[in-house]
Amino acid sequence: MVKLAEWRGKEVFRKYAVPLPRGAVARSPAEARSLVDSAAVPTPCVVKAQVLAGGRGKGGAVRFADTAAQAEEATRAILGMEFKGEKVKEVLLEEKLPIARELYVSLTLDRSLRLPILMVSAQGGVEIESVAEGGLVKIPVHPFIGLAGYERRQAVSALGLSGAAAKSLDRLLSSLWRLFDEEDAELVEINPLAVVGDSLVALDAKVIIEDDASFRHPEYAEVRDDRTPLEEIAREKDIAFVQLDGNIGVIANGAGLTMATLDVLQQSGGRPGVFLDLGGTDDPKKVTEAFLLMAMAKPKAVFLNIFGGVTRCDTVANGLVAAMSQVPEGERFPLVARIRGNNEAEGTQILERAGVASLKGLKESVEKVVALANAGAPLAGPA
Repeated sequence: MVKLAEWRGKEVFRKYAVPLPRGAVARSPAEARSLVDSAAVPTPCVVKAQVLAGGRGKGGAVRFADTAAQAEEATRAILGMEFKGEKVKEVLLEEKLPIARELYVSLTLDRSLRLPILMVSAQGGVEIESVAEGGLVKIPVHPFIGLAGYERRQAVSALGLSGAAAKSLDRLLSSLWRLFDEEDAELVEINPLAVVGDSLVALDAKVIIEDDASFRHPEYAEVRDDRTPLEEIAREKDIAFVQLDGNIGVIANGAGLTMATLDVLQQSGGRPGVFLDLGGTDDPKKVTEAFLLMAMAKPKAVFLNIFGGVTRCDTVANGLVAAMSQVPEGERFPLVARIRGNNEAEGTQILERAGVASLKGLKESVEKVVALANAGAPLAGPA
């Protein structure tokens, strides 16, 4: 997938006539001051870090300015800061609008229905996951028919709009559907969508493009997505590797087992961070590369959860032991292993010889790795 930064998403919005605040991108404090001085950005204005992670407001990555000098200072404070692992290299300055209400609107794919779905909520400006059940209205959309008039009216009613504001939403939804369809998007989200007088204005823009359709959209070829530097390395090595915000690394094999492991860790009070999926690899060298990549992320603890079907447990164990010996002593972390299935006994013996206990029960394994992550114990295994 290709995730667009807010300012790029708004460029796409502009192409489809979605109403936006006046604004511009700055990559230095001096440029920010110049934009305000020249009235390219009206004051008062908002200065927003252009990163792909959410929660910018709570993290100090959104500031306000009433003058050019304040805009310069806000930009200086934001540029160069590291926000959830991503260094801020540019900011978006936009006029601050008199907002009457904040709403939520998005179009995405519902994979259970195998249909696009329109989602709207009268509770905009917050993380959509925190909206109570019933506060989010979901309207399936037939991909061949598109977003029909009665579906747009259903959204208008759900948001309690009338008059000019209702007509503004109707036009905006038509534009969003065209964007979603023509740009091969996975997600188009506005949060918040502001009611300003009788008009609706997109204060934010989240756009994700399906990269399997990239041959139709060469304009996105050079757009960076949300891969971290380590994820870029993993991609080059053909390793399924994702970085989250937690402190526990997870190594598993198979998407189902990997996701189930993350769920169990969270249910037990753990915070999954880096996770990688070994898939069906039977190559100790690949396992070693994966573990060393995990070590570069510096987790507090790592949980190895392997079911040996296609993957052999002894193969994973050999790769793991080889990698452990290459991790510098000062960068080591506690490791808990649970390996079951094909060549389980051989794999367990290999790990035990290396000083790593292999537990059989999922619950006891998870509880141990969570405790170790919280305690910051040293790595078991060879020096």
